Amino acid sequence: MPTVERTFVVQCPLEKAVDYLADFAHAEAWDPGTKSCTPVDGQPVQVGSRWRNVSEFMGRETELEYRLATWEADRLVLVGENKTVTSTDEISFRAVDATSTEIRYHVDFDFHGVASLAGPLLKPALEKLGTDTEEQMTRVLATV
Repeated sequence: MPTVERTFVVQCPLEKAVDYLADFAHAEAWDPGTKSCTPVDGQPVQVGSRWRNVSEFMGRETELEYRLATWEADRLVLVGENKTVTSTDEISFRAVDATSTEIRYHVDFDFHGVASLAGPLLKPALEKLGTDTEEQMTRVLATV
């Protein structure tokens, strides 16, 4: 199961960063692979909210349904699933000061069936995506 993890500081207060990232529809802005991310139920964002996420990875388009599994003052867990992969995104937050936040972004990719054979081979591409996500999330959160 490939894992990607980054820890970085953003120029955004902790509460604003948590609230912004809890609404996974914002992935269109901060996740370089996301082409679209739309709410499934149209309700206010809360634990259990779901989104249809269409992403491009290594030239291929894939669709996952994400749900907000955990929303705490300093931690979010989003789980995306389709028939070939379960992606568990855990985002932890720590206030550095009143205007900046340390983010620990940890993603586990659990590939299913035949796709599990390709998991280790995808690690370099997933690492690049992790770096690109860190850079883009840092830029976007500075404007929230």
